Amino acid sequence: MKVHFPVELLPWGRTVDVEAGTALADVLFPLGVEFPCGGRGKCRGCRVKLLHGALDPTPEEQRLLSAAALAEGWRLSCRHQVHGPLKLELAQWETAILQDESPFHFVPQEGLGIAVDVGTTTLAAQLVDLETGNVLAVRTSLNPQARHGADIMSRVEYALAPEGAQTLTRLIREHLGGMVTDLLGEAGAPPERLRRIALVGNTVMHHLFGGLNLAPLAQFPFEPATDGTLVFNPSCLGWNLPDSVEVAFLPCLGGFVGSDILAGLLATGLPQQEKLSLLVDLGTNGEMVLGNTQGFVCASTAAGPAFEGARITCGMRAAAGAISAVTASRGALECHTLGGLPPRGICGSGLVDAVAAALDLKWIAPSGRLTCGTTLPLTPSLHLSQQDVRELQLAKGAIAAGIHLLLGQAGAELSSLHRIWLAGAFGNYISRASARRIGLLPFPPEKVIPAGNTALRGAKLALFDWKSVLAGYPTLRHLGRHVSLHECPGFADIYGEAMIFPAA
Repeated sequence: MKVHFPVELLPWGRTVDVEAGTALADVLFPLGVEFPCGGRGKCRGCRVKLLHGALDPTPEEQRLLSAAALAEGWRLSCRHQVHGPLKLELAQWETAILQDESPFHFVPQEGLGIAVDVGTTTLAAQLVDLETGNVLAVRTSLNPQARHGADIMSRVEYALAPEGAQTLTRLIREHLGGMVTDLLGEAGAPPERLRRIALVGNTVMHHLFGGLNLAPLAQFPFEPATDGTLVFNPSCLGWNLPDSVEVAFLPCLGGFVGSDILAGLLATGLPQQEKLSLLVDLGTNGEMVLGNTQGFVCASTAAGPAFEGARITCGMRAAAGAISAVTASRGALECHTLGGLPPRGICGSGLVDAVAAALDLKWIAPSGRLTCGTTLPLTPSLHLSQQDVRELQLAKGAIAAGIHLLLGQAGAELSSLHRIWLAGAFGNYISRASARRIGLLPFPPEKVIPAGNTALRGAKLALFDWKSVLAGYPTLRHLGRHVSLHECPGFADIYGEAMIFPAA
């Protein structure tokens, strides 16, 4: 007879029944807790506070956590199993996932289609009536691969380990297959009405879903095994759908610039713009496209996970209780949290705000050095460290340098940019004024447009342009050129300069 124990999770107030011997990671990941280092015990991102029960400290915890933190009950959930009743306080909890409800033009067709944004961290899928364009059902979820690494390079590292790639491919195929089934069930739609499924994502997600070799992406010159459209029969994916359903993962644009950016081009109409425009996806793998009707150049830059709150002392994703906005008021920092709850940590938008406000207060020098002491206080219990500021400098420097280098490739200046679209959740919520203050987006705020989930919107548009999907969008891709930023002249110097904060 199997033995089960209750695990109470605060501040959710939920209790789950767990079989003895189950890894805590297997309990917490489906509930939204992330494991930034892939559950390897190398970071502190999966911290939980033991309020009741027994979890003896491990060697990894004794190395990463202070004696005081251990005495307070803090543990790394990736290092433990359930062997008795537990009461835990979570340092993270589920985040909202950006969907898309924007209207778009289409030619009515028969049947149903499903658009899927396969993000490194999150997944979003919508069931669309191809005759009316109406969204009939929506499903969002954490990417099940995320427990094996929060950013794409840690995901690649895991994939190169024995059986790692097979595990990641199986996880994403099984999970998305379940989401597809759930979408049809929610809408009460028979599978026979489904015509096609369009998936978009970055190059690593493209390769992992397709079961392709990731080794070329792990070494110079970092070029993919293939960047073309991947077409599947549902049965080979293990999906219980009619064989007539076509499943296609849209093509990448080159290097680490994936089909999520190609979808962004469809969603924004950048290639149809007469004036020079820029599309930027502010994520761990910062991707950007610069161009107009004359063509475009695209590139990616390793910004790291700071924009998502990872590798920050008190960082967390944009979830309830996260400090999402910070202002300077009467010589101090005033913090605002999501949901109006007591502050639990700080997310990416709050981090940008906090540093921008601290720059105005002269608490941070243009070099990034803290001038207000050894830490930057946010609340009585939360602070930013010098290393946290450095992490933001690395991230914003990578994006700013990438923009500068792309402009150089196009022979253009900052002032010649007509419009800048910000894609993704972080770009949707970040303060444009704060982004300009820290030098992340050196543009007048009125030129910057939060564009939402352009990947999902572009995937929906692709459902109505299926011939181009299957052909790999040759006309659109012919207009573009992929640039490897690290090979551009002066890359190191430009990156170094971009890390410096503007003096005012």
